Amino acid sequence: MVGVIFSKNIFGFIFFVYFSKQCPVQPDFSSTDMNKFDKACIKERIAKLAGLKCTGTPAALAAKFEISERSVKRIIKEMKEEGINIKFDYNRISYVIE
Repeated sequence: MVGVIFSKNIFGFIFFVYFSKQCPVQPDFSSTDMNKFDKACIKERIAKLAGLKCTGTPAALAAKFEISERSVKRIIKEMKEEGINIKFDYNRISYVIE
């Protein structure tokens, strides 16, 4: 279950709270094998970062998640196959979801 709640703070600025019941704890991405839960958590975090337009390059994402750059590209490809409209914006130097 993934969701976004829009709210206003005391100064009237709109912000959102992103919540998920799928990834309640920080998974350990440093192990050599990645199970389905770890991959789902990485996909969820990439989607969140892409929504904020702050993923950085594939190499930067790989460093954040302690996985290979090729794994990042493979996960992005899987996200596209699942119907998520994610692409790399060369002006922002980040993946974005449109």
